[in-house]
Amino acid sequence: MNRSKIFTYFLAAGSVATAFLMVRYPNVAIQGSITGLDIWWDKVFPALFPFFVLAELMIGFGVVNFAGILMEPVMRPIFRLPGIGGFVFMMGLVSGFPAGARITAQLYKEKKLSKSEAERLASFTNFSNPLFLFSVTAVEFFGQASLGILFALAHYIGNICVGLVMRFYGTHEDQQRSAFSHRLLTHALENMHQERIAHKVPFGKKLGDAVIASVNTLLAIGGYIALFSMLYQLLLQIGAISLLSGGMSAALKAIGFTPELGSAVIPGLFELTIGDHSVAESSAPLIERVILVSGLLGFCGFSIQAQAMSILSQAGLSSKPFLIGRFLQMFFSSIAAFFLFHLFQMSSHSVTETAFAVGSTFKQLSHPTLIYGPWITFTSLMLFILILLRRTGKTKKSIK
Repeated sequence: MNRSKIFTYFLAAGSVATAFLMVRYPNVAIQGSITGLDIWWDKVFPALFPFFVLAELMIGFGVVNFAGILMEPVMRPIFRLPGIGGFVFMMGLVSGFPAGARITAQLYKEKKLSKSEAERLASFTNFSNPLFLFSVTAVEFFGQASLGILFALAHYIGNICVGLVMRFYGTHEDQQRSAFSHRLLTHALENMHQERIAHKVPFGKKLGDAVIASVNTLLAIGGYIALFSMLYQLLLQIGAISLLSGGMSAALKAIGFTPELGSAVIPGLFELTIGDHSVAESSAPLIERVILVSGLLGFCGFSIQAQAMSILSQAGLSSKPFLIGRFLQMFFSSIAAFFLFHLFQMSSHSVTETAFAVGSTFKQLSHPTLIYGPWITFTSLMLFILILLRRTGKTKKSIK
């Protein structure tokens, strides 16, 4: 029996089992879905929507071409990627999951990246939002602002290491290299202008397209969050999570970690936020908790992985490099966290002062999102509906 058939049978059995559990425990299934949708409505949508729209507009206005030419001398020799990969890297870093996959897929659709380049780029532009690293993980979960810089550095170092490894993945395409020139900025500005002229669309239509594309992606993300939240609660109900926790505890004990952390790590494999909080609240030594949380941030959980894989597959890209990247980042980020933890202990005073200032800044930035998040989501969805209704009305008139 080949692997394809086994995978088919596994998917069929899994879907039937999930349907049975939903019928057997309807209240648990409903509550799990509601919990996931609450997270999406209050936090995910308002945090990602502005960045998604902005990324769409910057692609349309030629900013990607501008950044690509400027970053070509860096991205090509280091990561074996065109300069526009630097734009995706920075947008993914600032926006958080799964912005890197979405922008990569969009650039591939517009033929600005080859298939191999897009797949490799998606593998190391999967970042956690800085607000989550500094404000939520370090300040709220651990109560130590000084850990914010550690988590961020370990996370970013892990992704860069993934990019360095993945440069050897796939075919070596013979592509033209952009020669470095003192007129690089002039060339980049001219190229940006030509790109906008070549795709000249009224600003109103471009903005409407950006809103529609962004909301469609976020609706799919909301569905994945609700699905995996429900699935986790159902597995918890039937005791499957306890069995998995036992296996994880044995694995952690084998490498010298506190076995009790096993029950905290397993939730993080499904949903990152729950896992990070569980590990942070445990009584294990701080260094063990820091290493495991850094690893979970790199792995990012099945829910986020499914969101990114869906975006990539819809664009016709393979998810294999992305999945390889998650395991590599989990490993590299954990190793980086171990060394950074000891390094920060040697310079704890200066690091603590800097991290406290950064953590406080991010906490202030996240405060409006927590208060106005639901209103941002509601307003954006109403705008989405109005644009669709307006365009539908125009289409009907043109048919008549």
